[in-house]
Amino acid sequence: MFKKQYILITGASSGIGRACSLYLDKMGFYVFAGVRREIDGENLKKDASARLTPVIIDITDASIISSVFEFISKEVGNSGLAGLVNNAGISGGGILEFLSMAEIRNLFEVNLLGHIAVIQAFLPLIRQGSGRIVNMGSIAGVLPQPYLAPYSASKAALRAFTDSLRLELEPWNIPVSIIEPGIVYTPMWDKAEKDALIKVKEVPDQAFDLYGNTIDDIVKILKNKNRIKKVALSLDAVCRAVGRALTAKRPKAHYIVGWDARFAAFLAWLLPQRLIDRLAMMFWRQLGLKGERR
Repeated sequence: MFKKQYILITGASSGIGRACSLYLDKMGFYVFAGVRREIDGENLKKDASARLTPVIIDITDASIISSVFEFISKEVGNSGLAGLVNNAGISGGGILEFLSMAEIRNLFEVNLLGHIAVIQAFLPLIRQGSGRIVNMGSIAGVLPQPYLAPYSASKAALRAFTDSLRLELEPWNIPVSIIEPGIVYTPMWDKAEKDALIKVKEVPDQAFDLYGNTIDDIVKILKNKNRIKKVALSLDAVCRAVGRALTAKRPKAHYIVGWDARFAAFLAWLLPQRLIDRLAMMFWRQLGLKGERR
């Protein structure tokens, strides 16, 4: 790269965001890596070049977004941003009938509304830098899964939002892409297991009366990480897709990453919904979900 090109990526503390931050740093970008804690930024900095700058950001807090915008604006000057990678996100699962509305709202705040807030704030810098927007989706937004209803819905909404925004920004030639990976093994899986064990203790007796065996099966699936790791794709594959979305002359609207994601997207396009539902439950039964009522 012959001139400084600045990238902001959110959710860089761990997992996909951390890997992408380091990957973009090695590509030669000047990376502002959004983290939630100073210690995460310090650990990230140890593995990066001097081009990477950690920034503390909470995408659900408008005042913090504003202060980060002011900081980055001063740092980039007239160069603007070459790219914004909206990667921050949380998982959220369980039996929809017994999930609290507070939990569902928080998931949408992080996985959708927070990204919209960041985009609204940083669009002037993206326009100034003739930059691009890359959103981190999931194949769950294309082929929603049982017991992941809020998560699947948030990613489906992000997919629709991405497509709408791309049309709105076409007059300025600002590409907007979404990365839709299949199963990626990250620390999010460990957190999902811990959250599941906590939720089990909080589940009302009525839930166990109705879904008891299913609850037990879901916990067992989350504990069996070896099975998940066997089908998971590498972080490098996701990083490469992000890199292409930021550098390709004609970036794709959708980057579906992983054999499982491509297969799921093909099924969603080809088959009637009733058959897709049957295949989805067959997949979950292979993981260990019997789907039996007590």
